[in-house]
Amino acid sequence: MVRFAATPVGRVAFSVTGTGPPLVCSLGWVSHLGQLWENPEYRRFVEALSREHTVIRYDKVGCGLSDRDRVDFTMAAELAVLRALVEHLGLTRFALLGSCDGGQIAAAYAHAHPGVLSSLILYGTCARGTDLAPDDVRRSVLALVRSHWGLGSRVLSDIWFPDAPAGLTATFARVQRASASADTAAALLEMFYRFDVAELLPAVRVPTLVAHRRGSRAVGFELGRELAALIPGAQLATLDGRMQPIYAEGGEVAAATVLSFLRGGNGNGAKGSLTARELQVADLIADGLTNASIAEALGVSVRTVDSHVEHLRTKLGVRARAQIAVWARLTPTR
Repeated sequence: MVRFAATPVGRVAFSVTGTGPPLVCSLGWVSHLGQLWENPEYRRFVEALSREHTVIRYDKVGCGLSDRDRVDFTMAAELAVLRALVEHLGLTRFALLGSCDGGQIAAAYAHAHPGVLSSLILYGTCARGTDLAPDDVRRSVLALVRSHWGLGSRVLSDIWFPDAPAGLTATFARVQRASASADTAAALLEMFYRFDVAELLPAVRVPTLVAHRRGSRAVGFELGRELAALIPGAQLATLDGRMQPIYAEGGEVAAATVLSFLRGGNGNGAKGSLTARELQVADLIADGLTNASIAEALGVSVRTVDSHVEHLRTKLGVRARAQIAVWARLTPTR
């Protein structure tokens, strides 16, 4: 179900799924709540988060199901929309996840409202939009989007989904065109290029996870690494693959990464209840070993390892082996 809230910039469309502590998601450049929900990978990612959290997703004003008329493309406008949505929902404390330019917006919000956020998750973003590409490339992309949105959307799809099947990139191009007009898409992309939150990041005082795709062509990994280094105490989680959207490649691992961090970064605080052997097994799972390989490495039977893995699932409150691996990667030295 899609709902609407009034903001100083225009009506914002939002959707609420799941139960539990609230998690507000800023979806990034352009989005369409209806079109995205038809994507099975996207839906599975949101549903995984919704099993433990009340997930609130919204379309930027200017795109998707939000009001399409927009003239103010600034950080101030984006923060005004987010503040109005938070007030409309009566949220007093929540986690905030921002993707792409939504990550920059989320970081700026965390800087301005540190007491409101329980956690901050920044995915696939950077400190300065000018770092995304050289000036001439940025100008060319913007000109192409404005002059030929069909071709521009396909070019951007190739950047976001490198090496993907033609059908997948074509579908994403259609979602982009359904999400915004050519002029609005270009204005929002130009806004992303213009954003610079580098000076704000050292003053962010919210538990922060920076997640980034190792092979992303759209937002280089080094930009995510720099972002994490600029935020005091931030954790950096590296996701495999090249596709930029967090749900598009290894969505189960991405969701497990986010959920593990939201539980406290240590698998729901279970560290102290794990035995030394269980910690060893978790580390070896994170290294990619099978139960048989773990048994050989530890000099125990496979049945014993199976038992340790089941204990890990129970104590960490997870179901998938990948979630144990994520927990082991995110947990500090034990």
